Amino acid sequence: MSGILVPITLFLGAFAMVFGIRYLSNKEKMAMIERGIDPGINKATPKPFISLKFGLLLVGLGLGLLVALFTVRATFGNDLTHGEEGQSVAIYFGCIGIFGGLGLIISYLIEKKWLDKEMIK
Repeated sequence: MSGILVPITLFLGAFAMVFGIRYLSNKEKMAMIERGIDPGINKATPKPFISLKFGLLLVGLGLGLLVALFTVRATFGNDLTHGEEGQSVAIYFGCIGIFGGLGLIISYLIEKKWLDKEMIK
C-alpha cells in the first residue's frame, strides 16, 4: 500500500504547486491593474547577444578541455597513478574556468564595441 502513496503524493504536490503559482501570479497581476500599473512591464526584454555569449563560452570551455588534455598528457604521460590523478583533475577544472572566463570576456568586449558603435550613430 505504501508503494502507491509516493506517486500519488508527488502528483498531487506537483499539481498544487503549479496551481498555486498560477493563482498567485494572477492575483499579482490583478493587484497591479487595480493600482494602475501595466502588468506587461515585467516581461523580459530580448537579449540580442545571448547566443554569442553562450557560443563563446562553449568554445572557451572546449578549448580549455583541449589545453588541459594536452597539458596532462605532456606532464604525466598516458598512465596516471592515484597521486597524479588529483593533480590532473585540478588542471582540467582550472583550464575550463580560465578559458570559459576568457570566452565571456571576449563576448563582453564584442558587445561593448557594438554598443559603442550604435551610440555614435
